[in-house]
Amino acid sequence: MATVSFIISIQPYDTPSVRSFTIVQILIMQTCHRLRSIAGVAGMCSKTAVAPLDRIKILLQAHSIHYKHLGVFSGLKHIVKKESFFALYKGNGAQMVRIFPYAATQFTAFEVYKKYLGKALGTNLPIKHADKFIAGAAAGVTAVTLTYPLDTIRARLAFQVTGEHRYNGIVHTAVTIFRTEGGLRALYRGFVPTLMGMVPYAGFSFYCFEMLKFVCMKYAPGFTCKKCDRNTGGLVLCVPAKLLCGGFAGAVAQSFSYPLDVTRRRMQLAMMNPETAKFGMGMWKTLSIIYNENGIMKGLYRGMSINYLRAIPMVAVSFSTYEVLKQALKLDTGMKI
Repeated sequence: MATVSFIISIQPYDTPSVRSFTIVQILIMQTCHRLRSIAGVAGMCSKTAVAPLDRIKILLQAHSIHYKHLGVFSGLKHIVKKESFFALYKGNGAQMVRIFPYAATQFTAFEVYKKYLGKALGTNLPIKHADKFIAGAAAGVTAVTLTYPLDTIRARLAFQVTGEHRYNGIVHTAVTIFRTEGGLRALYRGFVPTLMGMVPYAGFSFYCFEMLKFVCMKYAPGFTCKKCDRNTGGLVLCVPAKLLCGGFAGAVAQSFSYPLDVTRRRMQLAMMNPETAKFGMGMWKTLSIIYNENGIMKGLYRGMSINYLRAIPMVAVSFSTYEVLKQALKLDTGMKI
């Protein structure tokens, strides 16, 4: 509405060039709004699909006294037996509040960064499609910076076991952490390892997906694509190909960034128990303690198997839903090949 008022106010200076510029602005705003909505829905679908795996991952990563001796599937069964079926989704409400703006920001920022980096860097890059890695990393950093406190809240809620609740809902968790643990800084505890992990995670996610998409369209269009005249390149990935590309991208990205994800979780949950307060002393100190106490596989990569189980379908569903909804709204999902 503000844009319309502005246009009306400058009508005495109306020219074809002004009208063209205004139309372009409106189209860009409409496209960005669509992309945000599409990305938000894609993120919510993917996270809900793997919410039980997300919860058991947090419990295993942070060595919950009730679950640290269990494996993935025995842990899931124990949650249902000890708590309830719906306990598998504990913390998912906060996750939904977080994931819509997170995914919307990440995917929209990626499209914007990709567009401008492509223009700025051109084709003179040492690594093919390196602009996709940079755009993905920057988009991930942008999104996580804006939504990180909600991730801390979600982790606290998911780590609670029925009968030992310390927090009652999103608002109560936020207020309690803010008042008792040091204000806004407490809500951003673990932010540094998150940023450091986000660069390879988001960068490789988008880079691998875009690279695999390019390979499919260029070298195996008959098996992985169908024709779509409105798309750049005239092709669109079929849904199974989208899922495979997204799943592989998620597996690669998680492999690089997982130790920093474990570090983030230990820092986020440090103040829930006096015995774990030592994990709130900073990133390098936390990494050192995890390594010294539990080593690499049982410490820094604790819960990695379950992470593959959740990350591969989650990223696959996220990318696929995003692209399918873009197609449904007649937005370009192609690329130059």
